[in-house]
Amino acid sequence: MKLFHLLFRRDLRVPMLALALSSAVCAALVAARIILLGQFGCAFLVWNLFLAWLPMIFALLIREHCNHGGQRGWKLFGLGAAWILFFPNSPYLVTDLVHLTTKFRGHYWADMILLFLCALTGLVLGFISLYVVQSVIARRHGNLMSWLFVAAVAGLSGVGVFLGRFVRLNSWDVLLRPANIFQHINNWLSDPFGSLLPYVFPVLFATFLLVAYLMFYALTFMPRLSDASRPPV
Repeated sequence: MKLFHLLFRRDLRVPMLALALSSAVCAALVAARIILLGQFGCAFLVWNLFLAWLPMIFALLIREHCNHGGQRGWKLFGLGAAWILFFPNSPYLVTDLVHLTTKFRGHYWADMILLFLCALTGLVLGFISLYVVQSVIARRHGNLMSWLFVAAVAGLSGVGVFLGRFVRLNSWDVLLRPANIFQHINNWLSDPFGSLLPYVFPVLFATFLLVAYLMFYALTFMPRLSDASRPPV
């Protein structure tokens, strides 16, 4: 019940309802595809959407903790670590577009719309959660620190999405399979310049996130059309 209250507070009610509707439409389209074609290859999209919601939940818990006078401590550190660990799952959905050339060949345009809708939903979920956390940091440490934080998150997310898409690591591997992570790090250190992909992809994806988030952030300054149409007093 508390989680429902956090998700649908007055200031976030409209975007949360829109994102909940979008997620429901995505799940319905996935179910329809499975029923009509008898293929379960796209079922992973529902799981990826679920993971994309987790950063939003952690971001709202962080805001709730800070709004009620919570100080720095293990709880805030744990929530922040969970948020940054799971945040790449939201923009990760953008990379699912790669399946248009592999698993989704039979019905290209329908599948393209489905994948784009899932990717857009995940991206907006990530951006709103980032906006919430950035707002908390701006109140406590100022705008400059909040934007440095955004840049750092974009960079870490580029690395995280690379690890998820190409190395096939998951967020929970940090806790459940740390030895697997160290093994991949060791393999990379044995030949750090064997490929440019581990360097180029994170930088490009981080750039994409920064530019896209700036456009999203700019929308928060748009006046409501009903207010903008009123003559000045």
